[in-house]
Amino acid sequence: AGRFFDFAHFVDVKPMINQLQCNVLAQQQNIQPILAETETKTMAWGPLGGEGADGVVKSELLIAIGQKYGKSAAQVALRWLVQRGIVAIPKSSHIERMQQNFALSHDDMAQIETMNQSDAGFRNFNDPAFVKYLLETYG
Repeated sequence: AGRFFDFAHFVDVKPMINQLQCNVLAQQQNIQPILAETETKTMAWGPLGGEGADGVVKSELLIAIGQKYGKSAAQVALRWLVQRGIVAIPKSSHIERMQQNFALSHDDMAQIETMNQSDAGFRNFNDPAFVKYLLETYG
């Protein structure tokens, strides 16, 4: 979070969006206030959990909350992000899924916050082996 803050204050063009892993299991609670200070929006990479999607779509808590609204666990997870002001763009080719909309209660939002496993996400971008992998794959 500190590196982003430094970056945002020492560039001429301020970042508008910071895309990072963000979902109910990696909630990015710590960086949200810093992004708000710089008026930068969070865009969720892996809004349904990425490689850990089963932890989201099979979550008993999300399923139970979804049943109250007649929605799926995935829809609850996406709505939770949207209600936090996070841009969530899941992949879907089903128009009926794209049109479904609803709001979660304050209690539901708070319950989902208890699912947070890591504000840093599941990838350690400071791990030299992972950085080397990125450079070799995408460099």
